[in-house]
Amino acid sequence: MSTARVKTARRPTWERANPKARAGTSRHLTAGQKATARKRTKRAGRRYPNLVDNMEVAREAKKR
Repeated sequence: MSTARVKTARRPTWERANPKARAGTSRHLTAGQKATARKRTKRAGRRYPNLVDNMEVAREAKKR
C-alpha cells in the first residue's frame, strides 16, 4: 500500500479540509434554496437534506 497523498477532489466530503479558512464566512441558505434541497432529498428517498444536498444547492446559486 502506498502512502501517497490522495487528491482533495477524490476525497469524500467529510474528509476534506474546512473551506471556511480560505473562503471567508459561511452563508445561510435562502428559503428557495432550502426548498430545492428538500426536492433533491425527496427524489433520493431520504427524510431530510444532507450535507451533499445543501452543498449542491449552494454551488448552483453561486454559478448564477
